[in-house]
Amino acid sequence: MEPARKILIVDDDAGSRALLAKMLTAAGYTCREMDNATDALKLVHQEPPAVLLLDFKMPAMDGAEAVRRLRADPNPSIAQVPVIMLTGYGESEVICLQAGADDFVVKPIKIEVLRARIEAQSRLHSLRLQLQQQNNDLEEWRRNHERDLAAARATQQSLIPQKAPQLEGWEIATCYRPVIEVGGDIYGWLPINNGRWLFWIADATGHGASAALLTTLAKLLFHYGGEQRNEPAAIMKAVNDDLRGIFAGHSFMSAMCLALDPQTGRASVVGAGHPPLLITRFGRGTEAIASSAPPLGLIEQSQFTETILELNPGDAFTLYTDGLFGAPVPGRLRSTPTQLAGMINPFAASAEALLELMLKAAAPDSGEAPRDDVAAMVVRRSN
Repeated sequence: MEPARKILIVDDDAGSRALLAKMLTAAGYTCREMDNATDALKLVHQEPPAVLLLDFKMPAMDGAEAVRRLRADPNPSIAQVPVIMLTGYGESEVICLQAGADDFVVKPIKIEVLRARIEAQSRLHSLRLQLQQQNNDLEEWRRNHERDLAAARATQQSLIPQKAPQLEGWEIATCYRPVIEVGGDIYGWLPINNGRWLFWIADATGHGASAALLTTLAKLLFHYGGEQRNEPAAIMKAVNDDLRGIFAGHSFMSAMCLALDPQTGRASVVGAGHPPLLITRFGRGTEAIASSAPPLGLIEQSQFTETILELNPGDAFTLYTDGLFGAPVPGRLRSTPTQLAGMINPFAASAEALLELMLKAAAPDSGEAPRDDVAAMVVRRSN
């Protein structure tokens, strides 16, 4: 017999119990009978019924007290057993419901009414159990999701450089602020040929663990490309070809990289669908160098064109992601690269000061939570 058909009848009147059991058995239920609430509660703990039919007026422990004890049980499967109170005419149905009964039936009992109430409570109880299981599943999913995010965060944090290289005559300041535990922004640097250094930044599509995995791949591809090739355009082409080969255009990222000769201040830069590189000339304002190609991994045979520039003492370049522009909010439009360039102080005394002023200018509301990942790198030639 399925659990949904098991009924426990508790009534101190033997005749009433027998009559109820006979009618419900004929209707297809399996019935057990008890003559007192104390023993009935013990039985409920051993084998919870689908529905408990409980007489209101009994000696020793009445129905209302029995329901109160049942509802106070620490075991949810016991505390949530559906209870239908059997009351005589003039007895307080309000007391029954306040004690925790799900429903009541007034004596003399009509079997059609009782069956309808039993079926209704059985359905409601089944729905409660389903909802509880769904909540348990959702909680388990949340815990697993948090574990995944924590693992992704630890992985990504290990990829974000924690200490800038020591380049004589140069200062390096960085910022990384993901919207959630992990993000789609990443940057890095590595030595390449002839004493030069490659500085790069990328912004992968999406947020969360999937974007973090894509940034992991980005770092591997940029470092592999930097080890195998000498010029930014060739490195970007290699990364583009690898991304295209892996994802066939379904995942992509914007990126920009710059090869710097620390001795001379000469640099070459190339961008792919990324916000313009900003060149701050000490005391003279800021220039912008736009990307020359679409995002990496989007199309085959992209053409990457390098731009050559000279950095004099006091000059700096800024690589950043579009999170630095902020997000549109009521009363304020999102910044543009041109506006961002105008916010930069050309007289900043250090790379750190330049970055700090830029972050404050781009996000004037310090209490406002970020709405996009933010990553930025300022490299400045000392005066």
